[in-house]
Amino acid sequence: MPAIYHLSIKIFSRGKGRSAVAAAAYRAAEIIKSEYDGRINDYTRKSGVVHKEILLPENAPQEYFDRAVLWNAVEMAERYRTAQLAREIEIALPAELSWEENISLARRFVQDTFVSAGMCADLCVHDKGEGNPHAHIMLTMRPIEKDGSWGAKSITVDGKKVPTVDWNDKTKAEVWRAAWEDAANAYFRQKGSETRIDHRSYKRQGVEQIPTVHMGVAASQMEKRGVRTELGNKNREIQVTNNEIRQLRARIKKVKTWVYAQPLVNAPSMVDTMQGVVGSKQLMTQWERIRNLKTQARVLIFLQTNKVFSMEQLAGKIEKMYEHVYEVSEKVKTVDRRLGTLATHLEQYEIYKNQKAVYQKYQKLSGKKGDEFYDKHFEAIQSYEAARDYLKKVLNGRTEVPLNKWKKEQAALTAERFNLCESYYKLKDDTKDIEVLRRSAERLMKEAEQERQPRRLSYEID
Repeated sequence: MPAIYHLSIKIFSRGKGRSAVAAAAYRAAEIIKSEYDGRINDYTRKSGVVHKEILLPENAPQEYFDRAVLWNAVEMAERYRTAQLAREIEIALPAELSWEENISLARRFVQDTFVSAGMCADLCVHDKGEGNPHAHIMLTMRPIEKDGSWGAKSITVDGKKVPTVDWNDKTKAEVWRAAWEDAANAYFRQKGSETRIDHRSYKRQGVEQIPTVHMGVAASQMEKRGVRTELGNKNREIQVTNNEIRQLRARIKKVKTWVYAQPLVNAPSMVDTMQGVVGSKQLMTQWERIRNLKTQARVLIFLQTNKVFSMEQLAGKIEKMYEHVYEVSEKVKTVDRRLGTLATHLEQYEIYKNQKAVYQKYQKLSGKKGDEFYDKHFEAIQSYEAARDYLKKVLNGRTEVPLNKWKKEQAALTAERFNLCESYYKLKDDTKDIEVLRRSAERLMKEAEQERQPRRLSYEID
């Protein structure tokens, strides 16, 4: 039984206006003063924090068990304005587990994957009771020396900078994603549960399923309040399509398996099978016969249109249908992936546009007024920065957002999807007709078998 898999990785950089102290205070719902800039970060009114703890490697000073001491030490160890301060791993915790079980699972994952490698970890588990338990794992970027001091991130060897640890290596993302899968699945096995998660994409798993679109903070919150969003509607549409794909492929596979298992030499002809659609002795009422006459007419049109007059030709038609449904499903998946990407592009642009004024106002403030404004509009500012960074990555050096181009492509793909769905509906109708033929043929063969059976004679014994 599959469960939801989510693991995302981000870096808190001073160059992007981020503060490790502020991030830690927000995730833990605490008040922490930053020694670097003097700002007091008060998030004590934040709700939904069900657990928080610091996990340290062997050489770390014991005072780092204090969240404020740890992250202020991190901030003060960095001199540059562009310094990377912390890494965050966010994981979706299995809704199938209790709070206590999720906390135990998250702690084991953090200890075995990050702390054992030499990182200090700040684990905060959030759950507002809305079915979305998750954990924020803030990690330090510098190694800790044997004497408890911060080590260098890199050293110079032959004139080149060489990292002292491999935590920024590009391969680590895949390693950590797989580690979370292994940790969660090991926990499920230990509990005797058949639930599993898989860090691979559906394509890599070989699953004929379209991945849903990442909702983002704004859309997720609106959906939780009962407000339907474009991304939410897209995901609901994808879920319906996934069900259609699974059901149709299973139905066609079933009739394909059946038709290839038939002894074609003694199989009923298409004429006999058509007569069997309405000729069953089980059809007792006139209404049933009229209804089945309509079915017979529909099936007859199917046979004539597709030039199917024998079991061999029916087998060929089913084979083509099986290939066709695969082709259509692949095209639908391609279209839906692009539509999902475009929906995310447009959503991020809307967030960027709507929150820009708030962010610009914040940029003009300083001191206590700036701190108070930041605390009050924290989510809007974070949403703007995330949307800005997202669009910057998408545009790849361009300055103008191709809004009209995205919308035009979205409209064209939506029309293409409609046509592909029409092909699906046609395949479903054809599958339904073949299922009628299969039931009729099975009934005729059963009746013929019964007639071939010798009658039993009974004798009286005096």
